[in-house]
Amino acid sequence: MFDVFLGKEGLSRSYQAKFPESTECVHCHGDARIGFVAFESPPEPVPGSEPPRFVCDLHTNDPDGDGFWLHDCCAVAVYFCRKCLFPTSLYNQG
Repeated sequence: MFDVFLGKEGLSRSYQAKFPESTECVHCHGDARIGFVAFESPPEPVPGSEPPRFVCDLHTNDPDGDGFWLHDCCAVAVYFCRKCLFPTSLYNQG
């Protein structure tokens, strides 16, 4: 389950350090400002229901084979560039 937080309200919704208000655009190197943060967190368990699935469950983390993947719940901050408007994202995981 994801909770989405608009703008600066989401900067502290992180599994590690607080997300920055802006970051360098990966496309044109301009200034990308925070748009929103998607924070993945386990829902309350419901007896008799399927266990929750997370982004980390979608692929195997296999650095020596298929490649890297997440190992735990994640938080993703999405930024939009002031110069080119393309998105840039930062993430971390629990």
